[in-house]
Amino acid sequence: MAALRLPRKPIKTQTQTLTRLITTTTTTTQSIPTETLNFESGDTPFTSLRTTHLLKSLLHLHLVTFDPLVDVGIRVMRSGLMDNPLTRKPLLAAIKATVYDHFCAGEDLREANRTLQGLWEDGLRGILDYGLEDAADNDGCDRNLKEFLKTVEATKSLPPSSVSFACVKVTAICPIGLLERVSDLLRWERKEPSFQLPWKLHSLPVLLDSSPLYHTLSKPELLTEIEESDLKLAHDRLSKLCEACVGAGLPLLVDAEYTSVQPAIDYLVYAAAMEFNREDEPIVYGTVQAYLRDAKQRMVSAMEAAEREGVSLGFKLVRGAYISRETALASSLGVASPIHGSIRETHECYDECASFMLERVARGRGSVVLATHNVDSGRIAAARAEEFGIGKGNPRLQFAQLKGMADALSLGLRNAGFMVSKYLPFGPVEQVMPYLLRRAEENRGILSSSALDRQLIRRELTRRLKQGMSGRE
Repeated sequence: MAALRLPRKPIKTQTQTLTRLITTTTTTTQSIPTETLNFESGDTPFTSLRTTHLLKSLLHLHLVTFDPLVDVGIRVMRSGLMDNPLTRKPLLAAIKATVYDHFCAGEDLREANRTLQGLWEDGLRGILDYGLEDAADNDGCDRNLKEFLKTVEATKSLPPSSVSFACVKVTAICPIGLLERVSDLLRWERKEPSFQLPWKLHSLPVLLDSSPLYHTLSKPELLTEIEESDLKLAHDRLSKLCEACVGAGLPLLVDAEYTSVQPAIDYLVYAAAMEFNREDEPIVYGTVQAYLRDAKQRMVSAMEAAEREGVSLGFKLVRGAYISRETALASSLGVASPIHGSIRETHECYDECASFMLERVARGRGSVVLATHNVDSGRIAAARAEEFGIGKGNPRLQFAQLKGMADALSLGLRNAGFMVSKYLPFGPVEQVMPYLLRRAEENRGILSSSALDRQLIRRELTRRLKQGMSGRE
């Protein structure tokens, strides 16, 4: 079968179609006051938030850091109680009133938009993510694509620039089985460069010799004609979503997944970048997970290749969320884990990747979303941005945190003049359950670090209480 070639479509100049983003984020050379990230004394970053909001957040933060309660919650969400009509409804109601309410934006676009409006009033932006994952077939992928397109279309009615990005999981628009097959083939091609993949498009480097290749132990069969056709459908779905984002003036963040399917995801993202990121402002952003040993090398390799190709490349930088899965798989195969051996090494890798991308941003060669809940990483990145002379409001540099997590960091970065977004998963409670389970299982260390938020919220509530008592005297 002949190699599939995506037609290059004429695209409007992105400096016009991104008007909603650019008109409110004019770049200047104003210095960024990084001292606002010092939370040890003085006013807290929570002074602008309502007391009821702070009280509810404080309660939820205490609940999710109590390990025995989290363990019970995980067991319940995975138990047969969720399938029993008598217990399902009250359990879903309890989940929605607690962890769902804290970490998610709502069950539909109407509720998500209300959450987004509240963030916008507080000087923050939102990344809307409809909670769809792991489609099994093309019909499921097509249904999911329609929901993603509805989300992008809905942003047009919101305040300009209140939404910073759309968000998609490739596992929702390409069958998991096909992503595994394509990843196997890409890994084998890396092992045996003479191995030919007739369907492969001209793209950017996906794998390096240092990348985890142990998933593919023997030479895989080539894609069948049906599989090649399905792969083209996946390309087309991602292209349709990118076209919708161009029309809405909204860049697209593509989430990362586990290493067994990540090579195929990167391949699809880079193919879309080759098509849509030909202007100064990228439309499609990939994701790099800094807990992987090869993270920085892959980022550098892709950026250098993109510069040679004249492609403006954007990345979301995260630490990673599949530690248990990756560790268990590597152990079962008797190979070294693809993840750094310590949290310190992961922090160092994250900060090095961030510094590399900030240097590119300063040169006008790349864009980055620094998605972090680590205050030290936020301080280091803010200081590096100031050192590189990256102006306040530069749309090439943005920060992001999950809803319900690291609010002190979000507000502190906002006060320092940076563009800051909260990641807003939304959808029916049962549909977002996989996301909630990951938050509970993979982010216990991050949730424990919410001690700063709890401390500052208590300080702010105490200040208000004293102020109220003083006013009555």
